[in-house]
Amino acid sequence: MYVDHLQLTDFRSYESVDLSLESGVTTFVGANGQGKTNLVEAIEYLSTMSSHRVAAEVPLVRSGADRAVVRARVQAGLDDPRQLTLELEINPGKANRAKLNRSPLRQAREIIGVLRTVVFSPVDIAIVKGDPSERRRFIDDLIVARWPRLAGVRANYERVLRQRNTLLKSLSGRLRGGPPPADAEATLDVWDTHLAQAGGELLEARLTTLADLAPHVSKAYADIAPTNNDAAAEYKCSVDLTAVRQAQGASGEAEALQASEGPSERAALTDILVKAMAERRADEIQRGASLVGPHRDDITLSLGMLPAKGYASHGESWSFALALRLGSFHLLRADGVEPVLVLDDVFAELDSIRRERLASGVRAAEQVLVTAAVGADVPELLAGRRFRVADGDVTPDV
Repeated sequence: MYVDHLQLTDFRSYESVDLSLESGVTTFVGANGQGKTNLVEAIEYLSTMSSHRVAAEVPLVRSGADRAVVRARVQAGLDDPRQLTLELEINPGKANRAKLNRSPLRQAREIIGVLRTVVFSPVDIAIVKGDPSERRRFIDDLIVARWPRLAGVRANYERVLRQRNTLLKSLSGRLRGGPPPADAEATLDVWDTHLAQAGGELLEARLTTLADLAPHVSKAYADIAPTNNDAAAEYKCSVDLTAVRQAQGASGEAEALQASEGPSERAALTDILVKAMAERRADEIQRGASLVGPHRDDITLSLGMLPAKGYASHGESWSFALALRLGSFHLLRADGVEPVLVLDDVFAELDSIRRERLASGVRAAEQVLVTAAVGADVPELLAGRRFRVADGDVTPDV
C-alpha cells in the first residue's frame, strides 16, 4: 500500500498543496521550518488521526483558517490496481468529518487503519528514556495499527476513566476517608465494570502485541547497533496476572507475556481488573484517582541484564527506539499489511554506521517517505525521488 497523490488545504503552513507521489523512496529536503515535516504529518494524521508532533488539532489548521482538509489517493499495492480515496476534514473544537471514496463516514475515526503508517522521528527516543505514558502510547498506537477497531476501545477506555476519576474526586472531597454511601458504591460498581471491560480488551491486545513484537525488535536491534546486545521488553501490569499466566500454562517471563486471543482470556483479565478495583477502592477514594488499569502499566525495555532507561547510552537508546519502530514495521508486514514508512528528520541524529544499517533495513518497504534538512545525510541506499521544500513550495529536485 502506498500514497500516490496528496492534497492539502489549509493544513499547517500550506494554503494549498497538490503533490504526486510514487512507490519506493521519496525524500523531502529543506531547511528547518520550511514545511517538509508537515507533508508526512498529514499522511500520518490521515492514517491514525493523531500526530507525533502535537496532541491538539488547533496547530494543524493554518493560521487564519477555520478548518484543514487532507486528501490522499492510495494504491492497494504494487501489483494491485485497486485505489482508495481518503479525505479528512479537521475542525478544531467541532466534530471532524471523513470520507472514503467520496462517501461520508458515520464517524471520522472510521477512517483509521484504511491507510497504515509507521512513523519514526527524533521524539521517539522518549519511548526509551521518557515516562511510562510514552511507552503506553507506543504500544497502543501499534495495537490500533494492527486492529483498527481498537481505536474505539481505546477512546472508550479513556472516556470511562475520565468519568470515573471525576466521581472519585467528588467522593474524596465529601467523605474524608469514610466509607461511601450505598448509592455512590453502586455507581462505582457500574464504572468499575465499564472500565474493566474496556481495560481487559486493551490489556489483552497489549500483551499479545508485545509478545508478537519482541522477536522483531530483538532482530532489528541486532541489525542496527554497532555493538550488539540482547534487546527485550517486559510488560509491567498494575495488577497481578499470575492466575491468567497459570491458566495459560506459562512459565518464565518470555512465555508469561504471551496472551492468547479470545473471549476467555479477555474475560479473565476483566475479572482480575474488577477484583483489583474492589480491593483498592478505599485508596482510590482517598486519593481521588483510579489506581488500577492499563493506564497505570508500563513496559520495561532492557539491554542484556540492565534496563535501558537510565543505563543505555545515547546511541544505544537511539538504536532501541529505531528497533521498536522497525520491529513494528516488520510485525505489520507479518500480519499481511504493507505500511507506509515515514522517517522524519532521523538521519541527522544518527552516526554513519546507524544510518547505513537503518537504510538497509527499510529499503524493502513499499513506500518510504524521508524528510531531511541536508540531503547528504540520507544514505545512497535510499536514493530515489527528491523534492525541495522552501517557503511553502514543494518542487521536484532534478
